Amino acid sequence: MEVHWWHWAAFLGGIAVLLFLDLVVFHRHDHAPSLRESFLWSVFWIGLALVFNAFVWWWGWHLHGSSEAGVKFLTGFVVEKSLSVDNLFVFAVIFRYFGVSIKYQHRILFWGILGAIIMRGIFVAAGVSLIQMFEWVLLVFGAFLIYTGIHLAFSKKENVHPEKNVVLRFAQRWFRISPEPIFDHFFVRRNGLLHATPGFLVLLVVESTDVLFAVDSVPAVIGITRDPFIVYSSNIWAILGLRALYFLLVGVLDRFEYLHYGLAAVLSFIGLKMVGEYVGHHYFDLHGRLIDPWVSLAIVGGILGISLLPTFFVKGKSTESKPDEPRPLETTPSPAEAVREERR
Repeated sequence: MEVHWWHWAAFLGGIAVLLFLDLVVFHRHDHAPSLRESFLWSVFWIGLALVFNAFVWWWGWHLHGSSEAGVKFLTGFVVEKSLSVDNLFVFAVIFRYFGVSIKYQHRILFWGILGAIIMRGIFVAAGVSLIQMFEWVLLVFGAFLIYTGIHLAFSKKENVHPEKNVVLRFAQRWFRISPEPIFDHFFVRRNGLLHATPGFLVLLVVESTDVLFAVDSVPAVIGITRDPFIVYSSNIWAILGLRALYFLLVGVLDRFEYLHYGLAAVLSFIGLKMVGEYVGHHYFDLHGRLIDPWVSLAIVGGILGISLLPTFFVKGKSTESKPDEPRPLETTPSPAEAVREERR
């Protein structure tokens, strides 16, 4: 796609307006979102993403007479959205570990997503630039996605330890931390000195965790398309609705226990596709696409759909913490319990 600076400016400006309205107008006061509210916001964000997808579709058809750009955006969006759902479990563990009430989680997630928008831009720019300078980087990205897919298939979600986060340890060592469990502000003054609050520590953990997520997700979309605008915009639209999706699904996240197998297969498929296209182009004189974008979309959608089917038939495991699990505030309920209690 032919993208000029004003296209980027319009896109980023539109995102900035949406974020401003979200925080200042619609979520000005901290509260525990109801299921209905979370559902409506999820529909709103996904609807906006699909409207943008329709625009990309029309744009690509108008310029090149092809629906390829729209298909690639949709594929990237589906992959990113699915990765986001799997990552929600990690956010739930982080909030539970720090004892964050559900009414304050939206604010922390908002600023976390704002940081993610910036970090994803850096990752996308770096990844696309590397490929343009050194095409063999595709092999590295492809091999990394294959490795990540295999690792994800055999890893356990329970292996999440917020207390071992390097950024958290650094902040605890070098920052003055307020002892009060304050989550509605990130900094407070005590005796004339500025102190970081536990809410700021949670934000740091969420931000640093998202950086790790980006290491997987950005190469995955680059494996679908090398167009930086499509890669970045599909990433951003996927994470914009992350907060609403979190509050909608937090009580049933344990039911998605087979999703990571689907994601493992998708990441491995994209990695194999990247390696195959590079090898085919450089060693077998295959200059066309190895797999048609429509076929890629069908494969990705089919794999994820199959991995989500058990969600509707299998009863999830309990979300209760284990007796030895670190929980600074012992009265803090599990994510599912907190949602049910605060929505009553």
